[in-house]
Amino acid sequence: MPAIVVHGDLAVFVRSFGVADVVVAPGTMIASALPKAGAAVCVVGDEASVMVAGCAYTTPTHVIPGVGMLSIESLISSQQAQKLKSGGKPVILAEGKFNAKFQVLVPAQQPAAPSPIPDATPSYSGKGEFQSSNQRAKGS
Repeated sequence: MPAIVVHGDLAVFVRSFGVADVVVAPGTMIASALPKAGAAVCVVGDEASVMVAGCAYTTPTHVIPGVGMLSIESLISSQQAQKLKSGGKPVILAEGKFNAKFQVLVPAQQPAAPSPIPDATPSYSGKGEFQSSNQRAKGS
């Protein structure tokens, strides 16, 4: 059985977001559910609070780095407990890879004369996974 994601656990993003190569940093999960088994558990919806700003990126054609923000776009079904709930919401499980989004804030640029050409793509899709510190509570 997979571990239950608890307050303070990390959302770790994969560096590759399609053609964008992102310098990733982990996000921290903030639990909204009441503590169970000594820790506040994360429930479906808590993933929306994960946002990691200030991440540099480039693409094969836009080699002058730009900056953007990482977030969790959606959980996959195996990350949502079928049986275990808190406050009526399924708890989040550290299993599989969630769908992630990289939102461009400052576009990367392609070198060109007389001025660089900015990346026109507003966002890129990627993946990530939960790294749980919880070794005791498991769920399904």
